[in-house]
Amino acid sequence: MSQPKIGLALAGGGPLGAIYEVGALCALEEAVGGLDFTACDGYIGVSAGGFIAAGLANGMTPRQLCAAFIENTAEAPDRFDPAELLQPAWAEFGERLRLLPGLLADAAREVMLEGRSVLGAIERLGRVLPTGLLSSVRFGEALAQVLSQPGRSNDFRELKHRLVLVATDLDSGDAIPFGSEGWDHVPISQAVQASAALPGLFPPVEIDGRHYVDGALKKTLHASVLLDRGLDLLICLNPLVPYESNRLSPRDARSRRAKKIASKLGRPAVKALQPRIHRLVDGGLPLVLSQTFRSLIHSRLALGLKGYELTHPQTDILLFEPDPRDAELFMANTFSYRQRRHLAEHAYRATRELLRERAAVLKPQFERAGLKLREDVLANRDARLLPAPGESRMEQALRTLRGSLTVLEARLS
Repeated sequence: MSQPKIGLALAGGGPLGAIYEVGALCALEEAVGGLDFTACDGYIGVSAGGFIAAGLANGMTPRQLCAAFIENTAEAPDRFDPAELLQPAWAEFGERLRLLPGLLADAAREVMLEGRSVLGAIERLGRVLPTGLLSSVRFGEALAQVLSQPGRSNDFRELKHRLVLVATDLDSGDAIPFGSEGWDHVPISQAVQASAALPGLFPPVEIDGRHYVDGALKKTLHASVLLDRGLDLLICLNPLVPYESNRLSPRDARSRRAKKIASKLGRPAVKALQPRIHRLVDGGLPLVLSQTFRSLIHSRLALGLKGYELTHPQTDILLFEPDPRDAELFMANTFSYRQRRHLAEHAYRATRELLRERAAVLKPQFERAGLKLREDVLANRDARLLPAPGESRMEQALRTLRGSLTVLEARLS
């Protein structure tokens, strides 16, 4: 009997998306017996998801990615410095400024000698604006260094498992699957740069004389690249969902009940990190734009998944994403890295909660791929991705012991 084929598709979402995916992947691998995210039949990554997919395809476990990208401790062998993402695009600024004298001369000639409108001349000056504010060069160099460690490769052709990273050709609008035949000569680190080059934030990445930008411009997942390989199970992660402000999430409902109980007992209630939002318009332009962007991305994802179900009925497709009622993730800055520990922990615990809630539906789907949803592991509600702030080693050991006893009790029962 042939081994079931399992694929992994990771959507983008900036640093927040990568943080969510690390937390969710750790939760999934712990709770699903037989699931090894370093041994999937194929990987496809878009934008920030490409960064995570490249690590997994190179044998880095979700926990190792967590140590390098989330915990970011000085002793971590693959420590990733977030400052690599915040380098100004000085080369782009300089190149554009060099155009200014010529553009000013052309604009003046058009207005004074040719009688053209001032607005038309000002529009010509738009060419001096940079195509991106931040440079991804040092990020690409840092990733290339991580992928050059023993046992890893920055070459698509040397990987044990297929990896595809999607970017968009700026001059044609075509989706380009780096890693596929004809596109596998490009270094993985450079393909990640191209796939994550969000227009306006990062300049387009030049490869073989062409310019490439974020792969999410065309589709959210591009999962058909893997589905055409005849997968039995495709696991998809999408970090960005539109927010539903008019409904309480289960977590919010539990928090509200806890506050009522605490009030009756005369105890102080624990405050959430982010307050609940009832009307997005009250948050001004940032929240309106965030909701708009998330809605556009998610509507394309929903449409794509319906199409995949029709064209690949033999494949179970499982989508994991944040609860749309989760104010915590919606209010987080998509490009923020400061709260990475808290947000990764939040994603980890939310994914475990989702697995508990959907266990009846997910169990047979996992079983068809030779996997087992471990409800005994999920019974431990004290499990954490990272130690709690200020938690001593003794407290960590006690929490781990309580969790082990909970899992044992669940198995016995």
